[in-house]
Amino acid sequence: MALGGQVARSRLQDDPAISSQRSLSPAQRRLLWFGATVASLLIAATIVWSRGVAGWGLDAYAYWSVDLAHPYTLSVGQYGAFLYGPPLAQVFGVLGHLPWPVFLVSWTGLLIGAYAWMTQRYALVVLGLFPAAVLELVNGNIHLLLAAAIAFGFRYPWTWSFVLLTKVTPGVGLLWFAVRREWRALAVALGATAIVAAASFAFAPWMWREWLALLSGEAGGATSAHTIPVPLLLRLPVAIVVVVWGARTDRPWTVPVAALLAIPAMWWYSTVMLLAIIPIRRMTRATVPGAGQTPSELTTTIPAPLTT
Repeated sequence: MALGGQVARSRLQDDPAISSQRSLSPAQRRLLWFGATVASLLIAATIVWSRGVAGWGLDAYAYWSVDLAHPYTLSVGQYGAFLYGPPLAQVFGVLGHLPWPVFLVSWTGLLIGAYAWMTQRYALVVLGLFPAAVLELVNGNIHLLLAAAIAFGFRYPWTWSFVLLTKVTPGVGLLWFAVRREWRALAVALGATAIVAAASFAFAPWMWREWLALLSGEAGGATSAHTIPVPLLLRLPVAIVVVVWGARTDRPWTVPVAALLAIPAMWWYSTVMLLAIIPIRRMTRATVPGAGQTPSELTTTIPAPLTT
């Protein structure tokens, strides 16, 4: 099975990051990197200190405390509100038997793992210079996992099921496959979602009715306190335009951008979804041909092992 989904990129010699690296000596680059890392860690420490211990795991608590008998009694913005699909409610209903400190540490460790995979050698620099990353780790929301699922989705489309069964509307990113006629990848993403949903429905059909009722009630509603005050009904059309344009012009970074724009309630720390751009760019550069070619001849590809 051959890898597919070629994505043409701009000339590497025009990349400002590469140009800046050539203008600095190795010692200067190391000093700059060290300074950025120290500054970032100081900012991160300040954010964590200002939040305090009491502010740790505000969103994670909603996952740990979900009531399987009545999981959808609260609405967006309320403390402890659980808004994700029944499969997630059923999983967290089991994990909720863990002591709260054990759950919180384990959940935070999972988020740190997702963050470290995406940012790799930029992890410490990004941490404080992008405060949303610190807030996401402190609050314990799932945006980092969404970003990782979107990035993995180019190679393993079934990871989109996590997106569709949690925040739902960021699934607009699947238009990437539809516009590019990558039907098998789209079928895998939707098929995996359907299988998980069917298994969940078999155990708790009533839970699905309550969740769909919740989504229907929240759709088009006013933004909640502390969210970015732009309603989904205004952001969703823009998200569609962005991902369609990206698919037609071979710009995979537009997928996480569109997913962020389409998120139901956009909190300030939701912007960590943009970190998916880092592994996406890493995947495209991983297939750049080796020596013997001029920069203008180089192209990159998104690994997509779903075309024969």
